[in-house]
Amino acid sequence: MIRALILALAVLPATAQARDITVFAAASLTDALTRAAAAYEARTGDHAVLAFAGSSALARQIEQGAPADLFVSANEAWMDALETGGMIDSASRIDLLGNTLVLIADGTAEPVTLDATLDLPGLLNGGHLAMALVQAVPAGIYGKAALESLGLWDRVEPMVAQTDNVRAALALVATGEAPLGITYATDALADPRVHVIGTFPPGTHPAITYPAAVTAQAAQPQAARDFLTWLQTPEARAIFVAQGFTTP
Repeated sequence: MIRALILALAVLPATAQARDITVFAAASLTDALTRAAAAYEARTGDHAVLAFAGSSALARQIEQGAPADLFVSANEAWMDALETGGMIDSASRIDLLGNTLVLIADGTAEPVTLDATLDLPGLLNGGHLAMALVQAVPAGIYGKAALESLGLWDRVEPMVAQTDNVRAALALVATGEAPLGITYATDALADPRVHVIGTFPPGTHPAITYPAAVTAQAAQPQAARDFLTWLQTPEARAIFVAQGFTTP
């Protein structure tokens, strides 16, 4: 009897065992993806080890051989760079989510219309405009593009305080170190100390897209594919939509 039980256990499929999936994801996904990963673990037993940072920093780490199974970027450019370098499984790449770009404030700042007539330096009143790195981090790239489109960038550039990622820009506003900031709408929902005072028109910046793909060097490629497939289900999308994201 014992021998038969041991033999039965020995032939159980490997897929019955819980798997660890290392996920590199844009900082703006912190709350939503953490919730989604917890729901996935409860359903499957697989555990997603989540690493959040600016997409640029994560892409560079993957280029240098960091052990990521899945990458979710906040823009297409960094995913394109990895794909060109053969660092992702191109067949697995999908556009997972979308977002909206907003101007946030702490305190009691009134809503504004984001157009060429806005006196943004006057609103700052000697303070800083918090933004993610405008040459590298997607939220900063989108933000600079929007300000340039509205003819506001040259006037406000000296007042910009750049941060390593969008959550750091959010923190500057939430703690009162900067009166205004540019973040995604989802970030504004994540901290009750800030509120949205304006939404940038979609035509002022490239569409905000979150591509996701399994990495070429994934230690758990099948587990990563399974998780990515689940992230596209109605259950997962409901979690993202509740956090302010849009879905394809």
